[in-house]
Amino acid sequence: MAEFTSALPDPETMAQFCVAVLAIIVAWDAWWLGRQRMDIPELGELPNGGFAWESNQSQEVSRQWANLLTMGAMMVLPWMLAELSDTPIIWVWIWDILLAIHLISLLIPKRYAITNTHLFADGQRYEWNRLKLARKQPRKRIMLLRKGWGPFGPLPLGGDRNALDRAASLIVTILQEEE
Repeated sequence: MAEFTSALPDPETMAQFCVAVLAIIVAWDAWWLGRQRMDIPELGELPNGGFAWESNQSQEVSRQWANLLTMGAMMVLPWMLAELSDTPIIWVWIWDILLAIHLISLLIPKRYAITNTHLFADGQRYEWNRLKLARKQPRKRIMLLRKGWGPFGPLPLGGDRNALDRAASLIVTILQEEE
């Protein structure tokens, strides 16, 4: 048994590594969240026939509910494992603080835009040939899927019903032209 435990990595080193990776992810997402206002400076009808809109916080809760539950689990589970693994608690606190920042960023209203060539969502730009509409659409958002991502590729779009109806109409038209 002693041989097995000596082969395990140092818990503090592993905690530092995990926290560093999470910090990079949180910073990366914050960068893209900040970019959305630069990429989508105006809302409404766009000159090229596109459309831009913004969600509100309650619409983001509806859009991100699964991610919010996942973040909650990711915040609780390390507390149960820290003592078993002899991980210093400071790393669990830092982990939770980073996840709390990320959780808050999920709730910030987002800007979306549709152009003839791209969808702008979450600060990112997606080419239409890389997207498809999910067969079953939720009532409170539009669900697109990223081709090739399998079950890890949902891309929900939030907003009020009028904005979503206008966006869905444009998306259907653009995706039919792509075929």
